[in-house]
Amino acid sequence: QVQLVESGGGLVQAGDSLSVSCEVSGRTASNLAMAWFRQAPGKEREFVAAISWRGRSTYYADSVKGRFTISKDNPKNTVYLQMNSLKPEDTAVYYCAARDGGIWSDPKKYNYWGQGTQVTVSS
Repeated sequence: QVQLVESGGGLVQAGDSLSVSCEVSGRTASNLAMAWFRQAPGKEREFVAAISWRGRSTYYADSVKGRFTISKDNPKNTVYLQMNSLKPEDTAVYYCAARDGGIWSDPKKYNYWGQGTQVTVSS
């Protein structure tokens, strides 16, 4: 059973940086494609970024491209999302997700989910 635990969320000001982490247990992260999604109040869950199981391929939503970076430390079984130049519209609960196989931007393709961590960006 794969378990994902996010950490690192918080309250920051616009323009600040923040990093969130996702620790994987129950399976080795090196066999899993990983992704970050986010969900703001009253909105659907949306794709943010994904990374392949080896960490060689990454994919970003247009809204975060150039500001966010996803990375994977397989020996530590941890995935990171470095968020720079944060905007108020980045405010959401950020979820870590995992799946076997390739990376997708469709949340329905992911089998495993964390409980989420709140990121709030004030203007």
